[in-house]
Amino acid sequence: MSTEFETILLAIDPTDRVATITLNRPDRLNAFNRTMCEEMARAWRTVKLDDSVNAVVLRAAGPRAFSAGLDIKSSYGQPESVWHHEDPGEALSPKWQKMWKPVVCAVQGMCTAGGFYFVNEADVVICSSDATFFDSHVSTGLVSALEPIGLRRRIGLAETLRIALMGNDERVGADTALRIGLVSEVVAADRLWARAHDIAVTIAAKPAAATQGTVKAIWESLDKPYRAALDQGLIYTRLGNPLGTAQLAARPPVNGSTTVAPRIR
Repeated sequence: MSTEFETILLAIDPTDRVATITLNRPDRLNAFNRTMCEEMARAWRTVKLDDSVNAVVLRAAGPRAFSAGLDIKSSYGQPESVWHHEDPGEALSPKWQKMWKPVVCAVQGMCTAGGFYFVNEADVVICSSDATFFDSHVSTGLVSALEPIGLRRRIGLAETLRIALMGNDERVGADTALRIGLVSEVVAADRLWARAHDIAVTIAAKPAAATQGTVKAIWESLDKPYRAALDQGLIYTRLGNPLGTAQLAARPPVNGSTTVAPRIR
């Protein structure tokens, strides 16, 4: 099943229980405008409420860029009062939209500035060998604040500050991204989408109550003191474990099935 949008593509395959969202403005390096932000919020809500979806792949069209961030050639249309300005990341983020289904993000080409919004709150991030990550804000006289706050939770303070302060003058390549934990796997460009889909299918095959509860517990723990996070996590295990084990037990047996060895990374 596919759903029509102007700036993105959304396809849902109930067979493998994976939804695929594709940023689809390759002529603008997949930069986001207000329309894309609104459509991303709609897409997250759609997959959130669709019980046939257990995992999501987030990817981008065209070989040149995953996302160049905010499209500076079109007005985002902020309210006149500065106190009413919006953070576009709230619409782009699955976690802001309270969508707890696991998200696998596949990055190719360039990812800069607001493109980090997508990366920062994905659950699994992989990239192609030609991917480059950088933050252009300070090079254009802009404060780099929102995206690095999310980035710091993925790669730590030192690497975040280096990326934010070096601006256009340093590009983080795929190997460095892997080393610092920005991505968890690097693959050839022609295998990127297939590999992201394989990871999502593997996750989607697990009981949804278990995977969504895991995502929710881990991400919410980042905003809490350690002991408070453990206390809340314990509550989530009490709530989710009976649901997840019941989902597993309700699955029909597969005749002639074989055990697949875990993949060693």
